[in-house]
Amino acid sequence: LKPFWSERLNATSVPAPLSPASGGAMDKKRVDENSYVIHPEYKNKFRPGPAREIIQQVLQSKLEKSTYNMENTQNLTKQVADEIKDRLKDDMKPRYKIIVQVAIGEQRGQGVQMGSRCFWDTDTDSYASETYQNESLFCVATAYGVYLY
Repeated sequence: LKPFWSERLNATSVPAPLSPASGGAMDKKRVDENSYVIHPEYKNKFRPGPAREIIQQVLQSKLEKSTYNMENTQNLTKQVADEIKDRLKDDMKPRYKIIVQVAIGEQRGQGVQMGSRCFWDTDTDSYASETYQNESLFCVATAYGVYLY
């Protein structure tokens, strides 16, 4: 009896030589070429201007007749963020990840300051932000477009 692995150790496989007549050397070169794109074309970059317009349209349509209600604000925030993300994905550039952050608060005359920090590539990644206010609420929505390498 021979152990089952002895056949695997004794058997050797040698790849068939590439013949120049069959174009084998050319095929090998094509397979090894680096076709990985690390930057989008200029026309495919995330544009903050059109994204800001989409955010503004969504905020206007969703929040125009809304009043602040603590119980409903969580669902309203999710609805606004999902609609912004869906609308941006319809116009989405290839290989971009869209991240949307929405904050809704009660309007009582207070001041609010918001900030964010990101570690990203300034050549490919960008963001768009828009605010909305009515008599009872305020909303800040930010969409980030991050290029996936």
